[in-house]
Amino acid sequence: HVQLVESGGGSVQAGGALNLSCTASQSTGGCMGWFRQVPGKKREGVATIYTESGFTYYAESLKDRFTISQDYAKKTIYLQMSSLKPEDTAMYYCVARSGPCSLRSTLYNDWGQGTQVTVS
Repeated sequence: HVQLVESGGGSVQAGGALNLSCTASQSTGGCMGWFRQVPGKKREGVATIYTESGFTYYAESLKDRFTISQDYAKKTIYLQMSSLKPEDTAMYYCVARSGPCSLRSTLYNDWGQGTQVTVS
């Protein structure tokens, strides 16, 4: 399994911005991405990136405010979040898999511990 370590969460006022990072213990050769979850609700796909090509995919409702990127050499992905809203408050998880990217959470076996984002 790939170990994933997230960082960068915190508290921010509505309209603000936050940047998350996630570093993998080894190259995935496939896909890395971000999901988020609010207690009592299902995990929601945010964005994914193919680590070899850099091709990205976003949840339609978030693509105008969130940007996923990577530093391939560092095995690190980033999530730049802007114009944050209170409804963006959630635990954000980094994911990885050797297969194709998807926003279906059940396809991912490797998850980070999560980093909390709170927007007030």
